[in-house]
Amino acid sequence: MKIQFLGSVRTVTGACFYLHINGLNMLIDCGLFQGQDSNRINRESFSFNPSEIDYLFLTHAHIDHIGLVPRLIKEGFKGKIIATPATADLSEIMLYDSAQIHEADAQWQTKKALREGKEPVSPLYTIDNVKAVIPFFNRVPYKKIEHAGKGIKYRFLDAGHILGSASLEIWFQESPKEKKIVFSGDIGRKGNPIINDPSLIAEADYVVMESTYGNRLHKAMDKTIDELVEAIKVTFKRGGNVIIPSFAVGRAQDLLYILNRLVREGRLYNINVYIDSPLAEEATKAYLAHPECFDEEAKKLLNEKASKDAIRIKFVNSVQESIALNNIKSHAIIIAGSGMCEGGRIKHHLKHNLWRQECSIVFVGFQANGTLGRRIVDGEKIVRIFGEDIAASAKIYTIGGFSAHADDQKELLEWLSAFKNSPQVFVVHGEEETSLQFAEIIREQFGFNAYVPNRGEAYEI
Repeated sequence: MKIQFLGSVRTVTGACFYLHINGLNMLIDCGLFQGQDSNRINRESFSFNPSEIDYLFLTHAHIDHIGLVPRLIKEGFKGKIIATPATADLSEIMLYDSAQIHEADAQWQTKKALREGKEPVSPLYTIDNVKAVIPFFNRVPYKKIEHAGKGIKYRFLDAGHILGSASLEIWFQESPKEKKIVFSGDIGRKGNPIINDPSLIAEADYVVMESTYGNRLHKAMDKTIDELVEAIKVTFKRGGNVIIPSFAVGRAQDLLYILNRLVREGRLYNINVYIDSPLAEEATKAYLAHPECFDEEAKKLLNEKASKDAIRIKFVNSVQESIALNNIKSHAIIIAGSGMCEGGRIKHHLKHNLWRQECSIVFVGFQANGTLGRRIVDGEKIVRIFGEDIAASAKIYTIGGFSAHADDQKELLEWLSAFKNSPQVFVVHGEEETSLQFAEIIREQFGFNAYVPNRGEAYEI
């Protein structure tokens, strides 16, 4: 078996791993790179021939795991895309939104290029390219073992990260003994809102494991919620707005669930929540269409009738409605994408609120190096948004406990401790220092052989 690490190594974006087993060529994820120099990297030629890939497995629907799939199809992929039903539905929504962003960005860049006498800019992919992706999806539920042929089997298990997220087991036989490689996907936290806890796996020969938060611990969920309540109350008392950059899939739904529960419990009241993301509205509908992924508490809440004490939610669709939010100066909670502030409507809300001392910006997710969100979190006093210098005078909250990723010592290692044998572990999906630290923890605590690959490295195993 050959494995090559094409993305999401020593960084958290661009997930893509290539497997060659028994004559079959497989990819696990095909994600978009985000952050510094991402435009160039996303346009690089694939290091494989897309027409020779037999299977593409998607662990979940975040854009850093699926964002280059339209390019893959565009350049000749003719195999099968394997995903859970919820991941397939969410991926369609996410990719259409991504294509619209790429088309709009290319249009803006083309206008600028033409004025400078340069060539027009083509989008990375288009809506038509996304339409071509949909027929390739094959939906496979959790826990069902399927056969890929040539002695290869696979199964999805619940990763507890977002709706439909999965860890992937692949069994193969290159010798008399059957072996197994496991791809963790993004592992969720125990007690994440709405969805079930991550499934544990007892045995593997090789594990490709994420390490997003491999060098830190989050606050407990109850303390995280206390901090959110405090941020909202203090900001409203100052007469400002609460701006929350959020991923449209997963985080936005978790926030709505928690805010609704806080109002029902009487900890917050009379709050207006604006979801400025057509994508988040579509993703919320997809969540409601897949109650089979819900935990028992979420199923119970879903079956309850709407309460008069529930939060007032407004889904903002049109550009005109989004612009109108700029006229609201206080007592609004505005949730908008993207989660790392690299694009989408959140940049407009930052432009109009980040400079206001009475407002608060609440970060509830990971901010990768090089992103606007990371620069704000790191304390830059002036940031550039749409060509304009904006003072970062608002109160900045970083509430990491909302992360859909597991902690390190408590939960990532707990997930790894379920393996009864001693697998070879490849540590991926983390910033370089984090991955290296996490690999050392694995070696010290379990005695497993743990290694952090470089991008492009290949191994015969």
